[in-house]
Amino acid sequence: MSLIINLVLMVFLLTIALAVLKTKHLFAMAMLFGLYSLLVAGLFVVLDAPDVAFTEAAVGTGISTVLMLVTLASIKDGHEAVSTGKTRLGPLIICLMMGGLLIYGTHDIAELGDIQSAPNQQVAARYIEKGQEETGVPNLVTAVLASYRGFDTLGEVTVVLTAGIGVLMLLGQRRKIYVKTKGGSRAE
Repeated sequence: MSLIINLVLMVFLLTIALAVLKTKHLFAMAMLFGLYSLLVAGLFVVLDAPDVAFTEAAVGTGISTVLMLVTLASIKDGHEAVSTGKTRLGPLIICLMMGGLLIYGTHDIAELGDIQSAPNQQVAARYIEKGQEETGVPNLVTAVLASYRGFDTLGEVTVVLTAGIGVLMLLGQRRKIYVKTKGGSRAE
């Protein structure tokens, strides 16, 4: 059953990705990105990663979509179409190379659901057996996120905080408007 759900989600993700590539309207593109992120969060739930799904739903679907819509609202004409200028080959080549490297990097990852893989045989068993004893935290998920992977969690929170502060700084800046006068120009 989970394979069928995965395939349906992947078909929807591919369809939305193609729609993003074909659309010319920025508002529609922002909404499609939000929907894409929501489906990715659903895929994470199916893959038994609810913590990653919550993060994707909050940051990807919520914050990113809101930031894109705020950006569209703050520009002069939010309904203008994307320019259809020259196609740039450089970014496409870089994307294809990075995608190839990511696919190559997945060859060392254990098979999904393989009970004989090292994480399932060693790490998970240790967390379950000694988690409460070593950390003093009764909730196993909290013990893993806060104690065993505390620095990783701190890094993730720092990245989100830094991104939030950067966005607030960008949105808080007022643009200077230069008004032409007879003797030159002045900022307002």
